[in-house]
Amino acid sequence: MKAIIQYAVEEARAYAEGGMDGIIVENSWDLPFLRPEDIWYETVATMSVVAESVREATSVPIGINVLANAGEAAIAVAKASRASFIRVNQWVNAYVSNEGVVQGNSARILRYRSILHAQDVAIFADVHVKHGAHAIVADRPVEEQARDVEFFDADVAIATGNHTGDATPIEEIENIRRGTYLPVLVGSGLSMENAFDLMEKADGAIVGTSLKENGQWWGRVSVDRVRALVREVSRLRP
Repeated sequence: MKAIIQYAVEEARAYAEGGMDGIIVENSWDLPFLRPEDIWYETVATMSVVAESVREATSVPIGINVLANAGEAAIAVAKASRASFIRVNQWVNAYVSNEGVVQGNSARILRYRSILHAQDVAIFADVHVKHGAHAIVADRPVEEQARDVEFFDADVAIATGNHTGDATPIEEIENIRRGTYLPVLVGSGLSMENAFDLMEKADGAIVGTSLKENGQWWGRVSVDRVRALVREVSRLRP
């Protein structure tokens, strides 16, 4: 645990030093990912300790994403670590993923959030989730799925490409915007090369891969890359 915490804190400080507005604590190395019903107590305990350490080491808001799609676990971690938001990759509807069929569990997550008196924890929800096949909802366009995310009480809608690091198509952002009044974030593939074009269409972004050494998601955070991206995005800020 000492090594895990040290690694996470170093990464978080690099993001904060580079000028990021927030940090998501995510169990990306829990490979292969479990489905929500198979995640055990040690994951929640570990994520809570790590998230609290990250929050204390930086001055920016933090969020929680417990993979895969474990929204109730994420709410518990967020409450324990005083995080500001969670990310849920499948908030409503269902999809076929690497882990099998994953169903949106917003009804249980919202009720659990209420039980924990954690209504101040915001919900960032993917609309057309990456790493999945959407054949079971292929008869419903993306804008309708965005409407579902809003109707099921998410606070932010996320647009992504097909895989981690894949650029989010501009058309995806536009389709989501047509279906919701929620803020829309780019959820994958933002880089120096496409930041200006994508951020003209979105309200913000979640970014990791392009900020790592050699542009690999498993690499260490490069402060220089973070600063460069922040400078590029700042051109669009008032």
